[in-house]
Amino acid sequence: MNAGLPALQQRLPYQFVNPDLLILAVTHRSFSSDHNERLEFLGDSVLGLCVADLLYERLSAQPEGDLSRVRANLVRQDTLHQLAVKLGLPDVIRLGEGEMRSGGKKRPSILADALEAVLGAVYLDGGFAAARNLVRSLYQGLAINPAMDAIGKDPKTELQEWLQGRRMKLPVYKVVGTLGAAHQQTFDVECEIAELQLLERGIGGSRRSGEQAAAAAMLHTLKSRG
Repeated sequence: MNAGLPALQQRLPYQFVNPDLLILAVTHRSFSSDHNERLEFLGDSVLGLCVADLLYERLSAQPEGDLSRVRANLVRQDTLHQLAVKLGLPDVIRLGEGEMRSGGKKRPSILADALEAVLGAVYLDGGFAAARNLVRSLYQGLAINPAMDAIGKDPKTELQEWLQGRRMKLPVYKVVGTLGAAHQQTFDVECEIAELQLLERGIGGSRRSGEQAAAAAMLHTLKSRG
């Protein structure tokens, strides 16, 4: 095991029954064909549920729209990047040589994705209660309040609010292609609003940034329609 992983488990704090899950969670696709993207996919959903659970308790007087905006702020890349740095993920992330040379240890998208992968690994290893405890530990230092809803709306958040304001279902994002070497990959992401029969695409240096680009394209289409 990576020498820094025992210390990481102390910081979580969570002790893995299956340490291989943690090793996989901190392995970027540039390092190995066996990498953390599936765990990231799982962790993304677990994070959304755990944060929703936290907000339902903390902001019990707030309506659904406010809860959604605060949640979007708490799970956005910038917030996850800050939490990943605080947790010490830059010290344990496993990157290929090319990604290492290009500054991958400091790249917000890589660290945010790795944090989600760690959460996915904790969920698989210890169940929902362990994942819920981790999320509460991660966010305990943040001042969570309804005022957060006005901070830095990104395209995905703005699109979500546009749809919710019209009582429509949330968009579906799907990676439809990847290009380039492992350490310089671009992600082609599709954003679909089935109710409006609309489909837009965006390209980004990570799945997350590709989703933001696709959401921005969708917003442009919706606004141009009047």
